[in-house]
Amino acid sequence: MLGGISIWQLLIVLGIIILIFGTKKLRNVGTDIGGAVKGFKSAMNEEDKDKKDDASQRQVRHDDEGQTFDARAEQRDTAEQERKEPK
Repeated sequence: MLGGISIWQLLIVLGIIILIFGTKKLRNVGTDIGGAVKGFKSAMNEEDKDKKDDASQRQVRHDDEGQTFDARAEQRDTAEQERKEPK
């Protein structure tokens, strides 16, 4: 078997790795890798969701442009009037 790895060779390598690092450290490494993969998957799903949201926002049409309400401008105008008119 040139170039092929048998199950026995994999078990020997796994045994050596367990002896060197210990099961606790390997468990921590496995948990970290699992968390990283989970975070990567959730980030990819968020990106796909954001792309869908962007596409739906591009389809929104605003035909009634003249009838909008700006709350900040209204508050600013009210504050300016109160400063000009003493009570």
